[in-house]
Amino acid sequence: MTSPNDPTLRSFIDVDASSDFPIQNLPYGVFSTAANPSPRVGVAIGDQVLDLAVLEREGLIAAAGANSVFAQPAINPFMALGPTVWTQTRGRISQLLRHDHPELRDNAALRARALVPRRDARLHLPLHVEGFTDFYSSKEHATNVGVMFRDKSNPLLPNWLHIPIGYNGRASTVVVSGTAIHRPCGQLKPPTAEVPSFGPCKRLDFELEMGVVVGQPSRMGDRVTAAEAEAMIFGFVLLNDWSARDVQQWEYVPLGPFQAKAFATSISPWIVTREALEPFRVEGPKQDPAPLPYLQQNRPNNYDLTLDVGLKTAKMGHAQRICRTNFKYMYWSSAQQLVHHASSGCAMTVGDLLGSGTISGADKDQRGSLLELSWGGAEPLELADGERRTFLEDGDSLVMTGWCQGDGYRVGFGEVEGTILPAK
Repeated sequence: MTSPNDPTLRSFIDVDASSDFPIQNLPYGVFSTAANPSPRVGVAIGDQVLDLAVLEREGLIAAAGANSVFAQPAINPFMALGPTVWTQTRGRISQLLRHDHPELRDNAALRARALVPRRDARLHLPLHVEGFTDFYSSKEHATNVGVMFRDKSNPLLPNWLHIPIGYNGRASTVVVSGTAIHRPCGQLKPPTAEVPSFGPCKRLDFELEMGVVVGQPSRMGDRVTAAEAEAMIFGFVLLNDWSARDVQQWEYVPLGPFQAKAFATSISPWIVTREALEPFRVEGPKQDPAPLPYLQQNRPNNYDLTLDVGLKTAKMGHAQRICRTNFKYMYWSSAQQLVHHASSGCAMTVGDLLGSGTISGADKDQRGSLLELSWGGAEPLELADGERRTFLEDGDSLVMTGWCQGDGYRVGFGEVEGTILPAK
């Protein structure tokens, strides 16, 4: 069978070269329609959604034999089947969508039932998130934060170059793109105040991240190798880990973020598979000192993945780009993060979500948070309509997009968007 990543593949569905969803991508999501409100699993192809539940009922796809895994409100049952089934199913979907394959192309009645215009699909959270862990793995981001708040001459903490730093977040408040976010409340204690007060966050921020979707479990007490960790990764989503900077500043000593990060994390509705990203695999930054043996890698584990952030205020007609960076800059790779997560014997679960941590680059316009872009509020961001921002205001909308550029096609993620509403 022709590789689903073959750049010469074409679908019988017309796909523009600028589309995020060519036949080389085939990301999974969960959707419903007005005609059929039951959430089920689909794949994005051009401006269409391919209903995998329909194909499963028709016997064109049989990922789990006689059992149904696609007429489900989450991708978890399919992910649980493992990497061999993932590969076989992606290959079969690619075959059915090829321009020279008649099985679906020439069956008008089946196409009418199996293909839904994306504009008519309501997109849901694509997985049941079992657990959420957020990392802190961009050297540029960690350095910027260290310069602002710790020690300009020695901004990285002593452990940062030896260990992927992370904390356990809240799976219960992971939401799909398009979900509005209420400004959180919390304990606030500015430097000028003697005692804390409780009220709405005044320094609300975004964090540009990628999310790793874990598709295979590990047993409690077991560790995993880099190769095993890679095989456990089903795919990736765009992730915005909203952050209440003033709440965090007061609460993070001694145990790190808590309520400052617990109120909302937004992800894109399409899970781009690890296999679809394979052609874009690149070396990450040189790690010096060399990691301990259990964290060492024998192949490139970063991805050449362009990331944009757009900000749209309530007064603006469209979003203005305020950041462009790349996932390849991450110091600690996703595989290393997963290896370390399981290194104590921590059990990983199908449906776990790992946030990469804020993705920043060396240049000012590559900084993946307003904390960095406005340098803690000291350098307000100038917007095209004359407005200025240090942190997010009510009515502001954040839109993140990401894609890998191939030869004549791109493998993209769609977008993750959220609009800030006033505090309750």
